[in-house]
Amino acid sequence: MAVNKIICTVNNVDYAAIRKAMCAGARTIEEVSAQAGTCNQCPGCKENLPWILASVCGCREVSLQAVLDAIQKGADTVEKVAEATGAGIDCGRCKALVANIIELGR
Repeated sequence: MAVNKIICTVNNVDYAAIRKAMCAGARTIEEVSAQAGTCNQCPGCKENLPWILASVCGCREVSLQAVLDAIQKGADTVEKVAEATGAGIDCGRCKALVANIIELGR
C-alpha cells in the first residue's frame, strides 16, 4: 500500500499505525485494537483489518501464512524468508514484520 491512508475512521488510525502494531506482535483484531487504537466496528476496520492482518508484504502479495510456512520449513532469517517467499525484496518495508514473525513464531 503506497499511501498511508486512514483505516479506522472513528479513531483516525492509519495503515502505518496498524503495521507498527503488527511489528510489535499484534496478530489479531483485538491485539491491533489494544496497540493501535482501532475501533474494529467502523466500515474501514471491518473492510480492511482482516486483509491487513493476513498480509505481510504488499509489494509481492505475500501472506502471513506463506511466511509462517517458510519458517516452518526452516527459513529462520529475514533473508531466508525473502528467498522463500519474496517478502521484502522490492522495498523492504515488511522486513521488521518478518523479523517479528520469526521471533514470535506467529
